[in-house]
Amino acid sequence: MQNKPFTVDEANALLPDLEEVFRHMDGLRARIQEDTDKLQVLDVLWGPSLREPGNPDRKEFLHLRAAVREAMKRLRSVVQKEVLDRGIRLPPGGVEQGLLDFPTTYEGRWVFLCWQRGEKEIEAWHELEGGYRGRRPLTGEHALLMGRDGRGGEDLGPPPPGM
Repeated sequence: MQNKPFTVDEANALLPDLEEVFRHMDGLRARIQEDTDKLQVLDVLWGPSLREPGNPDRKEFLHLRAAVREAMKRLRSVVQKEVLDRGIRLPPGGVEQGLLDFPTTYEGRWVFLCWQRGEKEIEAWHELEGGYRGRRPLTGEHALLMGRDGRGGEDLGPPPPGM
């Protein structure tokens, strides 16, 4: 896990890989949704008797339930290994909305470079508590300064929560 601030160039360099990570997550999410929909149909058809050993759809129910659990486990693993372990923050709704936050510094404080899937490069940043609604345009001046604090060994305090 990265525990130093990202520069804009470092964050931008990861974006092609992260687009691919989101495509992988899309596939897993689609599989989870498809199998969950099938489980709901079985539940409507059979109700509590679906879990009884003699039910003709019980085997399919057990298979679908195991498939959903496995896909969710794989999705959590992808998020951990491909996003969080790189030091990138996945904000609430990030998987669904395609949002990622890269911890960085600006004027001696921690902030986030904010990227939304589909953007070719980082276009915005926000304060730690600002979230998507607090996005500010990333100017050339910001880009030159962001992520430079702390690289010379000065103490910036702990990184943002969750990092």
